[in-house]
Amino acid sequence: MNKFTIYANEYLRQNIQGFYHTDYTRYRNQGNPDYLNDLKNTFNNDSKEKLDNSINPLYIALKTDLTLFPRNLTICIVPRSKAENTYSHNQLLFKKVVQHLIHELAFQDGSDYLFRHTDTRTTHLAHSPRAAQYAGNGDMPYPGITKNTCNISNDVKGKNILLIDDIYTNNVNIDEDAIQSLYDNGANSVIFYAVGKTV
Repeated sequence: MNKFTIYANEYLRQNIQGFYHTDYTRYRNQGNPDYLNDLKNTFNNDSKEKLDNSINPLYIALKTDLTLFPRNLTICIVPRSKAENTYSHNQLLFKKVVQHLIHELAFQDGSDYLFRHTDTRTTHLAHSPRAAQYAGNGDMPYPGITKNTCNISNDVKGKNILLIDDIYTNNVNIDEDAIQSLYDNGANSVIFYAVGKTV
């Protein structure tokens, strides 16, 4: 597991300790964790075999790293960009694997503390000229977007939180905004973990 710092900016009022499993270079580059893209199943048309083959490396990466964190942490998950009720089961497999490990490893379950009710633009699609048309009509990240597009549980208050995302990309700021929203809703502490971190 690798360590990095998420620095304060207009989205986030303090530096945050971050961790990640592996570098994310580019889809289909040798050694890249392509399973993270595959599990997004963006167009909901990937085969069960492809999705099943992506679950196992995710499970291994997460279990390898999560065993290193203290079990008194409450695990929260950065929600996908669109309203959660618009996704099929097979588009929420990243969340399902994290939830499975929360219970297997006996963490506190905060996996629904951030629940997106309003679409935002899908940033990894919006920045791609070939895919921008599929990014949706929601807003790109702005300070406060998490509060405005998510239900945030009152149970956040007083918790020490490990916030998990699939891929961290510097300067997108959706993770920074989610972290700040947890603090603003009373979290005692927040550390961040992503499976992949863009290079």
